[in-house]
Amino acid sequence: MNTDPGKSNRSLTIKLLLFALGSFGFGFALVPLYNVLCAVTGQGDQTGLVHAATYDEKPDLSRTVLVEFLTDIPGKGDWEFKPLVRSIEVHPGQLYSASFFARNLMGHETIAQAVPDISPSKAVAYFHKTECFCFSPQHFGINEQRVMPVRFFVDPSLPRTIDRITLTYSFYDAATLIKTPGK
Repeated sequence: MNTDPGKSNRSLTIKLLLFALGSFGFGFALVPLYNVLCAVTGQGDQTGLVHAATYDEKPDLSRTVLVEFLTDIPGKGDWEFKPLVRSIEVHPGQLYSASFFARNLMGHETIAQAVPDISPSKAVAYFHKTECFCFSPQHFGINEQRVMPVRFFVDPSLPRTIDRITLTYSFYDAATLIKTPGK
C-alpha cells in the first residue's frame, strides 16, 4: 500500500482550513441568529414590550432578590464596557433601572450589539426587560462613550428558591455584520 504523504497532508490541511473558516463564519452569524431566536420565541423581542409596558406594578415587599450585573467583551475589539453598579436588591414586581457604560476605543466608527444572558436558567421566564440597549444595535462614533440603561422587573411568581439572578451582557463589535444605509 503506497500512499503519498504530501497528498494526505494537503487534503488534511484543506479540511482543517474549511473547518476553521466555517467556525469563524458561525461566530459572526451568532448575533443574527440570536435576533431570529428572539423573534421566534418573543424573549428579548420588542413586541413583548407591549405586555411589559402594561404590567400592573404590584411589588412583593416581603422578599428581595439580588440582581447582579456582569459584562463580557468576547472576540476582537477595543471597548470599555461595564455596569455602573455591580448589583442591586429588588422586590419582585417592582420596576428597576440599571445603567451600563460603554466606550469605543477602536479608533473608528463602529456598531455594537449587546447580547444578554440570565442565570440561573430557571429565572429567565421571570426576568422581564421593558427597555434595553440590547434591543437594537448601537452606533458608536470614534472614541464615543455613553451610559446605556436597562429597565426591568422580576415577576413576583419567581420561585422562592431563587434569591439571586445574574444578568450578563456580551458586547460584540457588529460593524462587519450590519451595513448602515449610505455607508
